[in-house]
Formats: sequence, C-alpha cells, structure tokens
Amino acid sequence: MNPVGSVIWLHGLGADGHDFEPIVPELRLPDDLPIRFVFPHAPVRPVTINGGMAMRAWYDIVSLDAEGRADAAGVQESTAIVEALIAREVERGVAPDRIVVAGFSMGGAIVINTALHTAHRLAGLMALSTYIPIPSAVDGSTGSRDIPVFMAHGTFDPMLPLQWGQLSAQKLKDAGFTIEWHDYPMAHAVCPDEIRDIREWLLRVYEG
Repeated sequence: MNPVGSVIWLHGLGADGHDFEPIVPELRLPDDLPIRFVFPHAPVRPVTINGGMAMRAWYDIVSLDAEGRADAAGVQESTAIVEALIAREVERGVAPDRIVVAGFSMGGAIVINTALHTAHRLAGLMALSTYIPIPSAVDGSTGSRDIPVFMAHGTFDPMLPLQWGQLSAQKLKDAGFTIEWHDYPMAHAVCPDEIRDIREWLLRVYEG
C-alpha cells in the first residue's frame, strides 16, 4: 500500500537517524493509514560546547545562551537538508500537505526553522523538547502559519529548560501559529504519555 503521508523526523545532538525508529511501532498507527517515516542522519561536525568533539549535529552550539546556542550557517545548511528530503518525498508521490516535519532537541530546532521558511504548505510541525534556533528569524519569515503544531517539553529538563520551550511556543503563537502545547514530568527525553499524544495528533493531522 502506498504511503498516504510522510513524517521526516530529526534526532538530537550526538544521536543518529536510528534513535527514534523504535517509537514507530509504539505509535500503533492503523494499518489502513500507511505513513512513511524518514529518519535522516545529521552531518558529523565539531561541537564547541562539547570541547570541539566531532559528533552528529545539525549545527554547532557555541554556548547555552540565547544568542550562542545555534550557529546560523549550520542551521541554514541543515534546513536545506530537510527541504531536500521534502522534495524527495514529493518526487515519491507524497504531496507537501501530507508531510510532517518532526524533531527532538536540536532536530526540533531545525524543523521549526524549516516550517518558518519553507515555501511548502506542510501537513504539520512536531517540535519536541526544543526551541527556536534563531529567534530573530521569526519576524518576517515566509512559511505558512496555517499548519498544526505540536510542541512538548519535560518539566525538569536539565539540558534545555522548560522555559526555553515555553518562550519559543509563545513566540510562534505571536507570529500567528496555533500551538498544541504539552509538558510532561520528565527530563530531556520522550515518555509514554507523550507518545500517546503524538499518536492522537498524527491521527488528527492525517485523518482530519
């Protein structure tokens, strides 16, 4: 059966494209709703806050303050990777409005940036335990605001404070996006309740 939609799902810092593969069966999506999941690998690059160690990362992080936590050039390079993946799904027969971009942590930052700037009207944006990588890029961004957005964060996340996610969600709301916000009593992770809520959100996105 041909896919009726695609989910392009980006991993976090130091992980790889296999990181979220085990979640797919946990979503328990119906057999009559075939969704293709695409799990790309980030490029290997030195990461400043990790002592310059080379690892899979969608961009460099110089510091953990608002201005230094994402290098703009790396963000744009990885956004272009996602755009190429969207184009490939379109070539494979999936319309842009049936493509969800999803990501965890710095992967989530890249898909937020993609949604802000893509010329496509996507099916939705799923941003988990993450933040807007370049806050100044929100104003004047050209991406469609009329897409479902699922954002979630752990209430005791020691790596990316809950406030970062909340402030990013508010900034996206102020820019015209409608946000479905969830927080969970967890650290920098994904929990069973979150997987359940992602499942329900995906069903609404794809079944209407």
